[in-house]
Formats: sequence, C-alpha cells, structure tokens
Amino acid sequence: MTRQLIKFGQVSENRKARFNYSITDTIEAGISLTGAEIKSIRYGLVTIVDGFVQRRGDNLFLAGVEIQKLPTAARIVSFDERRPRQLLLHRNQINRMIGKLQERGATIVPLKLYFNNHGRLKVLLGIGYGKNRADKRETIKRREWDKSRARILKGN
Repeated sequence: MTRQLIKFGQVSENRKARFNYSITDTIEAGISLTGAEIKSIRYGLVTIVDGFVQRRGDNLFLAGVEIQKLPTAARIVSFDERRPRQLLLHRNQINRMIGKLQERGATIVPLKLYFNNHGRLKVLLGIGYGKNRADKRETIKRREWDKSRARILKGN
C-alpha cells in the first residue's frame, strides 16, 4: 500500500468534535514529537478523533491521539502510539487554557492537525462545552435544512 507524503496542508480533522461540542474559542498550538512520529504523520497515519487535552502540573498535554508506526520503520524505531504529547504554547496561553478547563463542563479537543506554510506541525484546539441530545438534533435539522435549501436554489 502506497501513501502520499504530506508536506503542507491538513493531515487530519476531527469532524465529530463540532457535533459533540459547542466550540466557543480556538487556539493554534505546536506539539512536541519525535522524528519517527513526524514521519508517520506525514504519511497520514494519525487519528485525532479520541483526542483531548489534559493538564499535568503547569503544562498541557494532548492525550488520546494515536500515531501509528510506519510499517517500514517499525523494527528500527519504536514509540508508544498513544502516549500523551506536550503542547507547545506561550505561558499566558497555557494559563488562559487552564482557566477555561476549570470552568464547569469545559473541555479542550483537537479540531485539526496540519502542517503550516513553514512545514511545522500544528494542532487547532477548540475550547468546547458538551452538547446535550436536543442540541445535537438541532444541529442535524439545521444541516438538513441547509442541504434542502441549496437543492431548491440550485433547481431555480
């Protein structure tokens, strides 16, 4: 199986996050990774659907993100696929995020994983609050209405 190498642009997106959480604020952060992990991400071997941010002391870590090993490099370099990875943020950004995490019902989830114009891996984090079942139904209704409205306008 051949995979295409990603140098710039989006690697992975967490579409479930916007459905399960109402995102109020976003922030861009870097991630501390090893060389083998970056190479695996460049080949798209990453899933961020189960990811979340947790606090450890004065730092924030991205947990629940799975970076698979490259089949060709699995014998040479080994790493834990689901280990928590430190987020690279300024101190005032970390303090602001920790303050948001202490609010009732708030969580920080990864929305996108991408390479910026300089080739650096970034993660777009969203500060969100969990939706209840009625809010999710409203989201589905709005999405279906937008589809039908576009279909009607396209027909005219």
